[in-house]
Amino acid sequence: MAQYIQRDTYLQQLINRMDNGEVKIVTGPRRSGKSWLLNRIFKDYLLSKGVLEENIIIVSFDVDDEEENGDLTDRKALKSYLYSRITSEQAPYYIILDEVQEVDGFEKIVNGLNAKDNIDVYITGSNSHFLSSDIKTIFRGRGDEVKVHPFSFKEFCTNRTEPVSELWKEYYTYGGMPGLLKQRTPEQKVAYLQRLWNKTYLDDVVERHNVKNREALSALADALCSSVGSLTNPNRVSNILQSVQKVKIDPDTIANYISYLEEAFLFEGAKRFNIKGNKYYESIKKYYAADVGLRNAKLNFRQQEVTHIMENVIYNELRMRGFAVDVGLVEAREMRNGKMEYIQYEVDFIASNGTDKYYIQSAFALDTEEKKQQELKSLLKIDDSFRKIVIVGNDIAEYTDEKGIRYIGLFQFLLQ
Repeated sequence: MAQYIQRDTYLQQLINRMDNGEVKIVTGPRRSGKSWLLNRIFKDYLLSKGVLEENIIIVSFDVDDEEENGDLTDRKALKSYLYSRITSEQAPYYIILDEVQEVDGFEKIVNGLNAKDNIDVYITGSNSHFLSSDIKTIFRGRGDEVKVHPFSFKEFCTNRTEPVSELWKEYYTYGGMPGLLKQRTPEQKVAYLQRLWNKTYLDDVVERHNVKNREALSALADALCSSVGSLTNPNRVSNILQSVQKVKIDPDTIANYISYLEEAFLFEGAKRFNIKGNKYYESIKKYYAADVGLRNAKLNFRQQEVTHIMENVIYNELRMRGFAVDVGLVEAREMRNGKMEYIQYEVDFIASNGTDKYYIQSAFALDTEEKKQQELKSLLKIDDSFRKIVIVGNDIAEYTDEKGIRYIGLFQFLLQ
């Protein structure tokens, strides 16, 4: 069997969903490894379990495969081809349709296949629009999503022998896009990442949403990359673009463009949550890049603040592990300048998965007592019993202090 980064987490998610009567929908940014996961890793697993190769039917509609499967983007041609390959009503068939959103009306074929007891359907898509708003309608309530991310730091370190600190420098600079494995020099890595932005991501968003102002869309992506981990909203972004980049875009257009970039899985917005007030602030979010290497490349590697990049990597890691992630806010009345005022303290992340909840602070360094107290203030204002964690950028031995706050080094968190 071929050697590659196995991506066990995603493979196990697919195995857990096999033959469950639902359409398995594998989503994520273009070039994040969705096709490899299904066409190689999952296929190898099926073959190892005795599934006949002719019963694994794979059709790719990715732009790189247009010459091979271009005619199958026609719905009738695709239906005819698939049913010509299914020659038994008893034998199990596994059908994989890669970048299926390129086929107009694909859902009719998928639902028809999924209705048959001996057919298990897997599809991939690099745009969430056909999932996020219409998944219940499109798949008749029988769609099961697996979201694939670029390599985590742990995956990135697979089969590598360099010191972990050196690997971390490479990771926080170039990120975890799988295609980087084929790029040998820093210059090749930079060119690859910038080519993804210019020739894949922006082109895709412009074409899909008929964006008239590509330059404004690119400037917005720059602004989001530049402000990862900072609270923002469309009005604020509009003001920044006008004052810094001299690009004028109204807030409504900004909101639309942000949604396009989120639908392409290039950014995620984390809502702000008032912990004591138990409510969300819908108008303001923090945005994080799906991959820190892509983020750096969009900014021509000008802004590599390791504190913000570390926060972005922690956010992505929590999402990969299946947590819903919000930004926390704690309000407290305190005496300031001789009068009582409401003071707001921020918790970097509230991570929950339905059964567990954690309050997490990202602290690159706690090298002074003043810095430590600054990072702890928000956590100490929370009076519930959920666990509190501080992730520290330098390598430390894990410990829990007398207040019950757990401290863990970044590499321990990412690699355990």
